Amino acid sequence: MYIQVKLLHGYQQPLWYHIPSGLTDSITIDSIVQVPLRNQIVSAIVMYITHRAPAVSFAIKEINKLEPFPADATYTTFIKKLAAYHLISEMHFLKRIAHFLHKKPKNNAAAQLFKAYDKHPPIKLTDEQRIVTDFLKPHISTPVYMPTVLHGVTASGKTEVYKELMMHAFAHNKTTLLLLPEVTLAQAFEKRLQHEIGSILPICGFHSGSSSKEKSMLWQRLLTKQPMIIIGVHLPILLPIAHLGLIIIDEEHEVGYQEKKHPKINTKDAAIMRAHCANIPLLLGSATPSLATLYNVKKRGWHFFQLKNRFAGAFPTMHMVSLADKTDRKYFWISQKLYTAIKDRIIKKEQIIIFLNRRGFSFFLQCKSCSFIFNCGTCSVSLTLHKNDVLTCHYCGYSIPQPTNCPQCKKTDFLKKGIGTQQVVSMLENAFPSARIARADMDTTTKKKEWQQTMRAFMDGEIDILVGTQTITKGYDFPNVTLVGILWADLNLHFPLFNAAETTLQQLVQVAGRAGRQRAHSEVIVQTMTDHPIFDYLNEIDYLSFYHNELDKREMLGYPPTKRLVEIELKSPNEVAIEQESHDLVSALCAMQSKNATDIQILGPAKPPVYKIKDIYMRKIYIKGEHMHEIIALFKAVDTRRYSSTIYFVPNPVT
Repeated sequence: MYIQVKLLHGYQQPLWYHIPSGLTDSITIDSIVQVPLRNQIVSAIVMYITHRAPAVSFAIKEINKLEPFPADATYTTFIKKLAAYHLISEMHFLKRIAHFLHKKPKNNAAAQLFKAYDKHPPIKLTDEQRIVTDFLKPHISTPVYMPTVLHGVTASGKTEVYKELMMHAFAHNKTTLLLLPEVTLAQAFEKRLQHEIGSILPICGFHSGSSSKEKSMLWQRLLTKQPMIIIGVHLPILLPIAHLGLIIIDEEHEVGYQEKKHPKINTKDAAIMRAHCANIPLLLGSATPSLATLYNVKKRGWHFFQLKNRFAGAFPTMHMVSLADKTDRKYFWISQKLYTAIKDRIIKKEQIIIFLNRRGFSFFLQCKSCSFIFNCGTCSVSLTLHKNDVLTCHYCGYSIPQPTNCPQCKKTDFLKKGIGTQQVVSMLENAFPSARIARADMDTTTKKKEWQQTMRAFMDGEIDILVGTQTITKGYDFPNVTLVGILWADLNLHFPLFNAAETTLQQLVQVAGRAGRQRAHSEVIVQTMTDHPIFDYLNEIDYLSFYHNELDKREMLGYPPTKRLVEIELKSPNEVAIEQESHDLVSALCAMQSKNATDIQILGPAKPPVYKIKDIYMRKIYIKGEHMHEIIALFKAVDTRRYSSTIYFVPNPVT
């Protein structure tokens, strides 16, 4: 017998090999085999099997051996559906797992950072928590697809619910997938669960911080069908698992579940598909559930539970402050109310978080005389000014020292527009010289050792004020924080995104939830430039009321979750070509849509706000419709091979 294979690494053309007689009964389509290629042995996937010798001009070699692959009766069905949904090859997922298993780990913030979790004593479930676990346990024991939403306010003990369900799954010889939106959070959970239940059941991380040894051990457990807890972000959902019993998605609202590189697989969507294929329960937890998830509760009968009370501490008192107030203050971005509150907390030796979703020193540098703005040469963005007088592009990393003269008019006076975290730190250092102040944003998180030291010091009480961006809004427990100051709460509301109000509110509620987790009295001071309806829902108790208000707007405009949305992204180094081809593609889609007479709306093409990165131009087209299968069929009917631009298909894009 003969097989045609595709290599899992490198060479893309199909290759032919002969199957030795001892393996003919063992090899099927999609089997992974080891084959000789030049002077090495490589892994490949079987694409085609035939008894007839292919007509080739070279001698056909024998395969080396069948590579063991974990048993999973529903895996092939899931991978085929996921590939069809994203219009990509099934090979993408198999190659990705094979590549990752042999990839060296990144130096992510070490799990030792989270040793504070060791202080958590065993906790007895509350009545609220027990209702959730009692509902789901029978559906783990006797598997059935059961999408369930857990809306738990911050510090309400969602993790205790997860632990109880994971232990129940393990007792029934089943594996649980626990998914989190960031690697550092995955490591935090891994560390905590190792300490609390690691002696009872095996906890296995599968993410970019996992060592080669850890990945190898996990793969061996999969091959031998041993149950465990697998923790990660994107990769665990792609693993073949013999006895998968439960999938948990924590912080299910987070946009981090959609991958940043194409194909932009959304892990939450993939998990829902995986649970359906495997016929198992799925638990989605969040203090700020997404509108899409709440819509599924209302319209598709997903089960819904709430944890309304904090385990310890109390909800913070919320204060709104308008920055448009003309009252004299030394620092525009620090209102008198926030200044007084910070001063009070420093005296009491309590901790403070200052939140601003913008890193750097200021947004951009502009000449006072001719209004010239320093822009990146390869990206369509202005350069951000940093404290060390360096102008930096946050997309490609290009940087230059701040010029002394304007390159256009040669004048020397510049305006520093906006504000960034570095400038906030400088401001606070001047206002509170005795305070210990540190910064936690993307600039510091990329320097893993520095990030680790900062977060460790804050947890240990060695820092009074932590200034941060969205990196500090999720999952972290700082027991001594009694004040959160949100400097510019309406900043992200003005972005041209249909879900800007939703993501902004989620972020604000999450960062406010860092206050008062172990204290009876705490405050959140929310500073705004303009008023907006979302500020009526900042209190965690009122969050669900936002759903009805926002859903009416989405329904009126035909945006998710009331309709399905697909993003078509074109990329090209040739701006003229991409402009022409994006319009041609829209014309082709419209022509095909008129033939099929489907209720589909095509928007664009349009330049995205950032339309060029590293000299690669971008255009975007959006397709809205009632049913995803109709949108997929419409796009597949257009021959995209005739375009020179690279074209990407992104279902359910998130920002």
